[in-house]
Amino acid sequence: MDAAAVDAGTVGSAEVLDTARGRFAALVAGPPDGPVVLLLHGFPELNISWRHQIPVLAEAGYRVVAPNQRGYAGSVRDGSYATADLAADVVAMLDTLGAERAVVVGHDWGGGAAWTVAHLFGERVQALVAMNCPPPEVLARHLTRDPRQLARSWYIVFFQLPYLPERFVVAKMPGTLVGGSYNRAAWNRATLAPYAEAFATPADAHGPVSWYRGAFRGAVRSALRGRRLPPIEAPVLIVWGVQDRFLGQDLVTPEALRGTLAFGNAADVVLIEEAGHFVQNEAPDEVNRALLDWLAQHVPSTP
Repeated sequence: MDAAAVDAGTVGSAEVLDTARGRFAALVAGPPDGPVVLLLHGFPELNISWRHQIPVLAEAGYRVVAPNQRGYAGSVRDGSYATADLAADVVAMLDTLGAERAVVVGHDWGGGAAWTVAHLFGERVQALVAMNCPPPEVLARHLTRDPRQLARSWYIVFFQLPYLPERFVVAKMPGTLVGGSYNRAAWNRATLAPYAEAFATPADAHGPVSWYRGAFRGAVRSALRGRRLPPIEAPVLIVWGVQDRFLGQDLVTPEALRGTLAFGNAADVVLIEEAGHFVQNEAPDEVNRALLDWLAQHVPSTP
């Protein structure tokens, strides 16, 4: 199924995951007995950010679940936004789905949650796919050592302020998605409309902005304690839009990832030259091919 055909069809049934950590609005597709693929969106996005991937993965025989994460439209908004707690949300979703293990796919801050699940709850991760997101501890390390990355990520510091970031996000949405893309033709009025609705007020933006606040404070606490996360045993695929304005490709080199992955576990990396940060929307056909080819090797499914 090519990307052009997706917008005309459905991307899955709207369901609610009623978990021990709250209720999460989700899109679900694919055979109930297929391997579970959990798609975690980033900021400032929604589960429909996976609209190109959901039907393709479902057609290939996977049980695809794309939640709106904590703080986003239709999902629980209160509670902790520390990255470890957001990872616990993912595990609670898997419990509700009855899935002992899953392929966890994350983009942007969804990738941050995915990396953290693989670190802290490795027994629940069959395979990990991160799109334009390094491990949070790698990003934190680069922010303190690399002035270029700090300049790219200025908004992380700005988002620590009260009140103003929420108003800023509302004023900039949904144009942020277009402005942050290399391939701006990926967006049109129809595809942007749900984002405008979901980020209409500062109250709507508060949860998404809180991901940055929780991550920043958690990173500071971990650094002060000298805490190191357990290395990741699961197979890892990194998909990276090379023209990313916000995150440098040097964040996912073998040198940058040293200590993140278990000994002998090297990440597979797919670089997509004509895409930027919102890679799964900017280059959906290339992303879908990369996903299906890699999953066929590591978590095969019967369509």
